[in-house]
Order: sequence, then C-alpha cells, then structure tokens
Amino acid sequence: MPIKDILLDWRLHGSVLVITVIAELIGVIAVPIGIGSILLLPLLYAFVMGLLINPNVISGARALIRDREVHAASPLIVIAIMPFIAKFGTIIGPSMDKIIDAGPALILQELGNLGTIVLAFPVAVLVLRMGRESIGACFSVAREPNIAIIADKYGLKSQEGAGVMGVYVIGTLFGTFIFAILASILATTGAFSIEALAMACGIGSGSMMAACSGALVHAVPDMEEQILALAGASNVLTYATGLYLCVFVALPLTEKLYDLLGRKEPSKAGA
Repeated sequence: MPIKDILLDWRLHGSVLVITVIAELIGVIAVPIGIGSILLLPLLYAFVMGLLINPNVISGARALIRDREVHAASPLIVIAIMPFIAKFGTIIGPSMDKIIDAGPALILQELGNLGTIVLAFPVAVLVLRMGRESIGACFSVAREPNIAIIADKYGLKSQEGAGVMGVYVIGTLFGTFIFAILASILATTGAFSIEALAMACGIGSGSMMAACSGALVHAVPDMEEQILALAGASNVLTYATGLYLCVFVALPLTEKLYDLLGRKEPSKAGA
C-alpha cells in the first residue's frame, strides 16, 4: 500500500485516537493482591481494545476495520517504536554517574538477560516444536528495543517478528502480575539478597519494574529507598547496555543454537 494511503487512512488513525483517549481516561489501576498490587496500565487496555476491533480476531469488527487497515497498520508499528529508541540515548548520558556508582554487580547482572536463551529456547524448539518464531520469542525479554532489533533485521511480518510480538503482548498482559508474585515469594524465602532482587527488577520495562520493586518494598519496607534506587539504576542500565547485548551476543547466539536444534527452515524476513 502506498505510504500516502497509509498516512491518510482515517479509519486506522481514528481508531487509534479513540482507543488512546479511552485508555488514558481509565488510567492506572492498582489491584491489591495481599502481598502487593498489580498495576493495570493504559497500554494493557489499548491492547485489549485493539484485539476487539481486529477482524482477524472478531469477524464482526470488519464493519469498522477492514483488511486494508490491518495491512496499513503493520509498517506503522516500526515508526511508532522509533521514539523509544531515541529516548534511550537521552537516558544513558545523564544517568552515567548512577550507573558507575552502582558498581560491578549491577553491570554483571545484565548477563541475566541471556537466561531466556538458556531456559526458554530449548523448550520452544525441542518441546513445543516452534520454528523460527522461537528466535524472536526467546532471544530477549521482548520489550520495545528488542522489537526494534527484530523489526530492523527480519521485519515484523517475518516468523521472528511474530515470535517477538507474541512474547511482547503476553509480557504486557501478564508481566506485571508475574513479577509482583515472583518478587514477593523470593523476598520472603531468603534465598536471594534484597539488593539482588531489586537489581533483577530492572529488565527494561517500566511497568514490570514498578510491580517488582513495589512488591519488594511491601515485603521489606525498611529498605524502600535502596530497593527503588537499585531497581531504577538497573532499568537504566538495561536501556544502556541491553540493546548492545542483544545485537552482538543474544541474537547471534540464538541463531547459532537454532541452526543446531531447529528445523533448518529459512527466515522469511520482510515477507
């Protein structure tokens, strides 16, 4: 579809505007769960409303959104992600002192981002028998910068793009809940130090970090300032270094592992 038609597609832009306004009017809702709270963010509502008007999900929505608008929305996803990438550059410089003060432990904990490859990738390929979707799904925690990497290398219409977007949606829907529960459980077991758990909260997602650090603060209120400081620094560091770790280490490593374990099907990048 010509770029002019995409930019002038009133149905698509009108739907996005209405969904955005409704989601922002609802705002953030904190649901107490006894050991903390689950944060329901406007992004979650927008996803749900987007699904409800997707004709591929609910056929009756075709009266409002046609296949033409669905195809027009795909290339706009990449454009919408670009402001996130620009924001990373503005975060790194001003926060450099905080990153240095956090010490080597905070830097080394970034290696934990490779855990998705170690734990999830073999399950995806060997147990679930996934194809190249497993590369996009398992090379990272699938937040905005990771989507941008896959979009740039393979395109979001590729198998890898389907994998990363699938995990992104699931993470948005259930990530805050899972992080709040895990943080609360691990904080009370004593298996890990509170400082380590606070650093683990920063995976590059503001909502997940807030849920995780909030649960830790609820469990150990005496360390509130320390928990929030370490979680915030870790999140900033993930923005600063996580992108490079994914580009130069995680994605090539996942590709190599797929060559060893996968079904040897070629990528359909940009298809």
